[in-house]
Amino acid sequence: MTQSAKIITRFAPSPSGHLHLGHAYSAKLNYDFARKNGGMFILRIEDIDHLRCKLEYEKSIFEDLHWLGLSWPEPVRRQSEHFDDYQQALSKLREMNLLYPCFCTRKDIKKEIEESSRAPHMPPKMGPEGIIYPGICKKLTQKQIRQKIDDGVPHALRLDMDQALSMIKNPLYWTDLKTGKQKADPALLGDVVLARKDFPTSYHLSVVVDDHLQNITNIIRGQDLYYASHFHRLLQHLLGLKTPIYDHHPLLTTKDGNRLAKRDKSITIKSIRENGVKPDDLDALIQQYL
Repeated sequence: MTQSAKIITRFAPSPSGHLHLGHAYSAKLNYDFARKNGGMFILRIEDIDHLRCKLEYEKSIFEDLHWLGLSWPEPVRRQSEHFDDYQQALSKLREMNLLYPCFCTRKDIKKEIEESSRAPHMPPKMGPEGIIYPGICKKLTQKQIRQKIDDGVPHALRLDMDQALSMIKNPLYWTDLKTGKQKADPALLGDVVLARKDFPTSYHLSVVVDDHLQNITNIIRGQDLYYASHFHRLLQHLLGLKTPIYDHHPLLTTKDGNRLAKRDKSITIKSIRENGVKPDDLDALIQQYL
């Protein structure tokens, strides 16, 4: 990003439930940062999960954010209306021979991990988000793959991390506002799923494509997505996409250390505003969970 580039931030919730205080905190950080720097704040609706996303939640998102005093340009980008963009990205990765079909169920993966953990000197690989996919379907022959597809066995598309890394000639870096220049280590997450039969894209793929197309310069999001940024930097390189500046803010948690969740109705913005809390009082309430 050049110094003269206009600052553009975004808040990209999924309409799979009502927003909570943590969402309000993140949205306000993005909005305030854009305004402070004479930039623009964008709202995006990440609704690729058609099984969980509902129109009633999307309407609630708009109501909650307007109540917070936030505004954004129209029309709002809805991911469900732009699957072609994600398919183009998948096609490019496929042409680079970086995708492979994975037919594993969670049961298959669990069984493989249990068996490998019993074998000598072969413990399952661990990443920052848990056990890394053990690469079961990488071992399939082309004949086996064709047979499974012909039989209609559901499958996902995974990025072949080993193959992708072999194409990287120089180290990749990204900038975090809090911690400075970061050397990307995409292998931390292993062979990530980029699409499924029922969902023609994934969060990881769609978010980097959208951020590029919407010219997002600064991504301000929760600390829980810090390691995803390592992987996103790889996708940006492979697909020739722009790399924004990142800032990972702390998560709001309850007194026992649990992250706020949509299922906890007591801290949803909808519940808070219906109970008579004023927007000006929200910052003090957020501080109780930081």
